Amino acid sequence: MNTIEKLAERIIKDAVRNHASDIHIVPRRKDTLIQLRLANKLIPRLYLPKEECDRLISHFKFTASMDIGEKRRPQSGAYSYQIDGQMIGFRFSTLPSSHNESLVIRILPQQEQIPFYQISLFPAMTRKMLALLKHAHGLIVFTGPTGSGKTTTLYSLLNETSHMFNRNVITLEDPIEKENDLVLQVQVNEKAGVSYAAGLKAILRHDPDIIMVGEIRDAETATIAVRAALTGHLVLSTMHTRDAKGAIYRLIEFGVNAVEIEQTLVAVTAQRLVELTCPFCKGECTPYCYCYGRLKRASVFELLTGRALNAAMKESRGEEAIVQYRTLKEIITKGIALGYIKETEYDRWVLEYEES
Repeated sequence: MNTIEKLAERIIKDAVRNHASDIHIVPRRKDTLIQLRLANKLIPRLYLPKEECDRLISHFKFTASMDIGEKRRPQSGAYSYQIDGQMIGFRFSTLPSSHNESLVIRILPQQEQIPFYQISLFPAMTRKMLALLKHAHGLIVFTGPTGSGKTTTLYSLLNETSHMFNRNVITLEDPIEKENDLVLQVQVNEKAGVSYAAGLKAILRHDPDIIMVGEIRDAETATIAVRAALTGHLVLSTMHTRDAKGAIYRLIEFGVNAVEIEQTLVAVTAQRLVELTCPFCKGECTPYCYCYGRLKRASVFELLTGRALNAAMKESRGEEAIVQYRTLKEIITKGIALGYIKETEYDRWVLEYEES
């Protein structure tokens, strides 16, 4: 093993053992900065000479089957590696910058499965979400920003429902983030003609009970997902919207008929990953505190279903309606008041509602 291979392995192992979610390799004018994302903070970890940056990024690109010679356009790749007896998935993304390519590595522990009772900070919400999966057909949309834990939530719910209801679950993802033996996982492969739309059409012929679509990202995927829900399947998917009501407007933007939305949409959740108050540290936790693997973050949800969902759909059609449900603003404020959630999370997630 040469020096660069040893350095790459040391960086990867350091990140995994410190429970980091991402590794950032940032080229600068005179050196290269290696940072780890712990919770919602970027912690500087290592400084490297400029000449080592090229070789290190080339090594990671080669490992992830990316084009080493292409440095002018963004690339992505993935591979899995076993560390300390645990299989870890890594997702790579390069981005050309003024000084060199930058590289971000997302760390995806494959065995990490949140027990269903820990899905939400508030147990009552977990029970409500699990009850949604008893529906025989319909569309359930999970919204939230990148890194808010939507995929982890989906897999925890699917893992529980496959035990409880003995259903055939098929997923369509780009890429497959967590290997799961209880469900049939399909990888989107545009080069082979397996797009989200084409893959979803094929899955419908495979006798599924529940279909999990990684993301509804265009009109064609949205239309097929809704049609799948209309034909007797339970479809779970994600979207990037600010709140739960935003998913209804996004489906309308994709050209889905308002009547079809009303007939298929069972529920919409909006999720945020919030930092919890630490019982051991006063104020901010040190980077060393994160290394112990204590529960530092938890998910909170707003859930739009039943009468509130019907009212929100009326509102989207321009009709007068009163939409009453517990918003993320109210739930996060409650968590802060109870002492569960750090007060700094108010600025991160609640002020966006007050400013809009």
